Amino acid sequence: MLITDDKNVRGHMSLLVANFIFGLNAPIAKMVLSDPDVSPYALNLFRMAGAAILFWIASLFVKWERVAPKDLLLLFLASFFSIQLNQTPFLIGLSMTSPIDASIVATMVPILTMLLAAIFLREPITWLKVLGVAIGAAGAIILILNNTTIARGEGSMAGNLLCLLGSTSYAIYLSMFKGLISRYSPVTLMKWMFLYAGICAVPFCYQDVMQIDYAALSGKVYGGILYVVCGSTFLAYLLIPIGQKFLRPTVVGMYNYEQPFVSSLAAVAMGLDVFGFTKGFAAVLVFLGVYIVIKSKSRAQLDAEQAQKQKQNEEHLQA
Repeated sequence: MLITDDKNVRGHMSLLVANFIFGLNAPIAKMVLSDPDVSPYALNLFRMAGAAILFWIASLFVKWERVAPKDLLLLFLASFFSIQLNQTPFLIGLSMTSPIDASIVATMVPILTMLLAAIFLREPITWLKVLGVAIGAAGAIILILNNTTIARGEGSMAGNLLCLLGSTSYAIYLSMFKGLISRYSPVTLMKWMFLYAGICAVPFCYQDVMQIDYAALSGKVYGGILYVVCGSTFLAYLLIPIGQKFLRPTVVGMYNYEQPFVSSLAAVAMGLDVFGFTKGFAAVLVFLGVYIVIKSKSRAQLDAEQAQKQKQNEEHLQA
């Protein structure tokens, strides 16, 4: 059975919804950044400061949690890797390269997460896990390459490297901070993480925000900014810690492969693309890859099996 208890259900559903929201973010953010008045730095500050305000408002309506002083430093580091070093290079890279290149680079997240989880958490890299990640990556790349609504444009090596930096940073976050995430509620975590991110972004982004001619912005651009701040930042980042709390880092990272699938579905729904055999086959590969990784054994499972074998051997010797 794919999902075995209520905690797993919450984790998987949270990640499904969060990555559905993320799936629409790249084309919407690219549309916003196509307006000459909105720079990546300005959109970055809108995102950080806007989400910080929303999370602190949300904290007024949930149970207050005391954060240990040592965890305030850990929250800053988590903020640095999951938000500042993730989103800022991604937005700048996206403004320099094509969305299709940025989407393909993003498929590196599960691979990097698997490797980093092995280093930091001693999670085993099993053949089953490698197979699942590879199958999911193949499906995601097929979906990306067959999405006719993604602007193909000219790629940029510098832009691609910045997107890769953002993906690597996010993979580090998924691998290193599971213990911290498990100690606090999503609202408590994110109100501090986005407060730190907003403060750090102000010196670099403030000037770009002040130079925008707000009267000249179209309703479409305002709507895109609203989606980026409220949807792909506030709501998505509210859901991600739930998945992190209950699921292994590699499983969390695998849900990134859902994003190109969502983009394809959106294009089909808007009549901009058709859902043919290739997309259907690629979607099957994506979800098959996720399923295989979920079914692969964790370190705890392997340790438990080893302990059971050792116990059986001891009982056999005593018999």
